[in-house]
Amino acid sequence: MYTRQTLLVTSFGLFSLFFGAGNLLIPPLLGYNAGDKWFWVTLGFMITAVVIPIIGIMAHAKLQGTMYDFGKKVAPWFSSIYCIIVYAISIAIPSPRTASATHEIAVHPAFGTSPLLTSLIYFALVLVFVLNRSKILNIIGKFLTPMIVIMLLLVIGIGLYNSSLANPATFETPMVSGILEGYQTFDAIGAVVVGAFLIVSINFKTVDVEAYEAKRSLIRKAGLIAGLGLFVIYAGLISVGAYYGTEINVDDSLSNDMQRANLLRGISSSALGTFGNTVLSILISLACFTTAVGIVAGTADYFRGLFNKSNTAYIITAIVGCLAGVAVGQLDFHSIIVIAYPILLFIYPITIVLIILNILSEKWSSPLVFRAVVLTTFIFSIPDVIGFVSPSEDLKTVIEYIPLAKYSLGWALPALVMFFGVNTFQKGRGM
Repeated sequence: MYTRQTLLVTSFGLFSLFFGAGNLLIPPLLGYNAGDKWFWVTLGFMITAVVIPIIGIMAHAKLQGTMYDFGKKVAPWFSSIYCIIVYAISIAIPSPRTASATHEIAVHPAFGTSPLLTSLIYFALVLVFVLNRSKILNIIGKFLTPMIVIMLLLVIGIGLYNSSLANPATFETPMVSGILEGYQTFDAIGAVVVGAFLIVSINFKTVDVEAYEAKRSLIRKAGLIAGLGLFVIYAGLISVGAYYGTEINVDDSLSNDMQRANLLRGISSSALGTFGNTVLSILISLACFTTAVGIVAGTADYFRGLFNKSNTAYIITAIVGCLAGVAVGQLDFHSIIVIAYPILLFIYPITIVLIILNILSEKWSSPLVFRAVVLTTFIFSIPDVIGFVSPSEDLKTVIEYIPLAKYSLGWALPALVMFFGVNTFQKGRGM
């Protein structure tokens, strides 16, 4: 079996790998806009930013393989393409986004340096950590995560203590807004990437966690603890944005990313005084850095396995991932989110159904069920993507006939109907 220390280190490490740039910046502004409806926004946000990702970790505990295992029941070719797309997205968007957020909030206000210099130093450090693969989880879990959690709780606790009444909500459908904002954290995609990373990290420490059941127990408990931590921090940041955010001057004429940064900076400064900006800079840097390390290492792990456990493939992938981070990291945080959103509308629903299907028992998740549900999800996600990229009157007419499509959730009900339909068909034929 494993020790309590192993469980805590794994849990802290998992929390930190999830908690990156978007996870810190998005909730306060979400709460600010939610106002007195912040509870319902929080509920929606938790579905896509906590519940689905932790179910993904539970699925990894069951499979104990790689991301490839998530989609192999659909077809081997599908799973390979899915893995490459998800890892490419992870390297091209969330990883550079961490560097961009670190520069805009922590580095540039203090030193006035260029984003190129920040990205070069940032990803050089990421590469050092990634190349020391066997030590990553220990370093993050033992040292970096406790610092992140302590600083977050300080900001949230003092902010709520000094809070006032929340403004009226600006969202028409607070819960749906929360669900869609949860997409921006990348946590569901992060679950399949980070979960695979976690399996490899545990395998590096096989002294007390060798048996399948022991690993399954460790991963499931670590997932629950990390999920509880995410829930507390997200709820805290959203409520602080809703209540204490009314004390901060948020310029509505600015872009969302600048509003997010200014609001978080204002909350930190008001809660902790002049020390607040220093705390925020350290907090942003640590939260972003640990996520970038997890993404690059997880991607390198996958390509290492793809090329017969080649360490050369691991090193080359890590270097390419860091170079891509430097290149894309020259964009500002808002530009990266604008690029990311239509991609998320396409890949996120498929990821969600794969996570849910993999956690179910075999009698409910046959290969036929996988294929039918994934295909249905793909088809009904297309209007969401097209509607965001190039909306038209004809498309609006189509969307009116698809339940929940106007909320960019048109795939959900058809996928659910297909799931029960195929299972009923199989049971009727004795399959």
